[in-house]
Parts: sequence; C-alpha cells; structure tokens
Amino acid sequence: MTLTDSLGDIIGKARRSAKVSLETAAQATGLSPTQLETFERTGQCDTPPDLAKLAPLVGLDAERLQRIASGWAPQPRDLALWRELRMITTKREGLPVNCYLVWDEVSRDGALFDTGWDAAPILELIQANNVQLRHLFITHMHEDHIAAMGALREKFPVLRLHTNSKHAPPQHRNRANDFISLGSLRITNRELPGHAEDGVIYVIGNWPEDAPHVAIIGDTIFAGTLANPAAAGQSTDLLKQKVKEQIFTLPRETLLGPGHGPVTTVDEERANNPFFD
Repeated sequence: MTLTDSLGDIIGKARRSAKVSLETAAQATGLSPTQLETFERTGQCDTPPDLAKLAPLVGLDAERLQRIASGWAPQPRDLALWRELRMITTKREGLPVNCYLVWDEVSRDGALFDTGWDAAPILELIQANNVQLRHLFITHMHEDHIAAMGALREKFPVLRLHTNSKHAPPQHRNRANDFISLGSLRITNRELPGHAEDGVIYVIGNWPEDAPHVAIIGDTIFAGTLANPAAAGQSTDLLKQKVKEQIFTLPRETLLGPGHGPVTTVDEERANNPFFD
C-alpha cells in the first residue's frame, strides 16, 4: 500500500499551515509559482525542488522530508501476529479509507473501528470468522468513516456505539476512563482533536502471545504525513501537539492503524514523519 500523501501533498499541507505564500515557497525551492502549484497538486515536477531550503520555511524536518522524497515507506507488517485483527479498505470516488475489525479468539466477541464506505466486506469477514459484533468505535464522524454505519446498525440492532461526537446520546459518548473488555482484549480511548473536533483514538491491548498494542488512530497522522485540520476551530498546531501527547507517548512498538494508507508504528513515525522533529 502506497503512502497516503505524495511529496507534493506533504509540502502543500505544510506550506498552507505555515501560511507561506506560493511565491515565497517557490523562490526557496528554485521553482516558479506555477511549477510549485503543479507539484503540490500532482506530486510531479521536472525540476527537483530544493527541499533543504524549503523544509525549514514551512516547518518540516529537511532530513525526513528527503527520506520521503527518496521513497521511504513504513516497514511492511505481517498482521498475522495479531491473529484477530483485520484491516478493511473500501474506496469511493478515488478515496480509499480503512476500517478495522477485531475480535476475541475464545468468545468471538468483536468490535469494529470506523466503517469505511461499504458494509459488504465487513459482513463477509464477520461471517467467515464467526464474529459476534458487539461494539462500533468511531474515530470521528466524517462521512468516509461512518458511511456504512446505518447498514451495520440495521444488521446488528443492539450494537453498542462509542464516539466523541457531542451530538450523540450521552450513553454512546466516550468517557476519559472508559475501559472496554472484549474477551481478553482491553480497549481504551484518548481524545485527539486537530483534524476533527470529535477526534479520538482507541488503544487495544492484552493481545495473546504478547503482541504489541494496536492503536486505531483515524485521521491524525498517516505514514509519513499529517491529516488536514478539516473542522472549524481545528489546526495543524493543535493536531501536532495532541499527536505528541496521545500517540507518541504510547510504547514505541505500538502498531498504528490509520484511516488512510498503510499501517505504521509509533517508532517509525517518531523517527521519520517530517512534521515532527
């Protein structure tokens, strides 16, 4: 699975966040404003931009940015280590989105984290593995993450919903000290606004055979990049602060399951994500 953002996407996100004009950034890169605009939009450019000069101007780490330019990607992970974890990717109008199904090996009690666009592949996995779906955890209420919620709740009418949305009934809202048991698995939550006001991540621990924790992180960081601040009152600065507090403080080997793109780890993002230093 390729990275969610091209090099051009990363530079464009950082430039807009730093409020650096296209003209000023272009001058640093050695490109014309038109060339830089095309590069940000398509990821393609005939003339390589001067990343060493551009990176500090837009708040990126130059060495890490060059690593992305040279083809860095997170190490492929064999998810068989977490035998009861599945990543499901659905796509609509060119936008792939990930959701995650988890269950307890003995009881077969299961939880779904976000829904993606389409319930069909989720239902197939549930049936194939004899999962009893009990919980639906939502990282944030953007359409691509909840599009199949109606179909799933119709199929599983007693499905317990967990969300940070202030519009949800109180019984469905996460609490800071929530500790959900799924057989032997333990699920906790950490608030993580910045992309969305209701942003939250979920940490799954106590895997059999001592597999590392798994954090389902929605649209916070993706492998080698950062989500956009999509909601009013949200910001890149807030998002970066919360990522440092809530994701980078997890054990370094923790598997990160983002809403888009490949899985990664705390260790790899702390070492390679150019939005951080």
